[in-house]
Amino acid sequence: MNGSFFSNPTFPNSQSPTAISPPGNLSSQTSFPLEQSLIENILRLNRGKKVKVYASYPDSNEWRDKIYNGIIEESGRDHLILSDTTTGNWWLIRMLYVNYVEFDEKINYNPDYSDTFD
Repeated sequence: MNGSFFSNPTFPNSQSPTAISPPGNLSSQTSFPLEQSLIENILRLNRGKKVKVYASYPDSNEWRDKIYNGIIEESGRDHLILSDTTTGNWWLIRMLYVNYVEFDEKINYNPDYSDTFD
């Protein structure tokens, strides 16, 4: 009860953790690092294309359902960045709220990432 019963653990020769590289050196095979989220990869493959993003915000009465019109600038595991050249608006949209994405043109798609993970 004096606060000294459990001591803080110490690790001999502790160093900062090192990054683990995926097998097959994926960075040399693509122009972007592959993440495990397939939708992120599809959006990255289609950077610069015009899209409509349908999103729902269930906790908001004012923004319940929203459609974003813009160009894919970037995407990440949990977000999508769109820009609208006509209005100058930029949006950072959490993937959690994205229902689906509608493209105005044929999309680039590579569904077979399994051969890159040997």
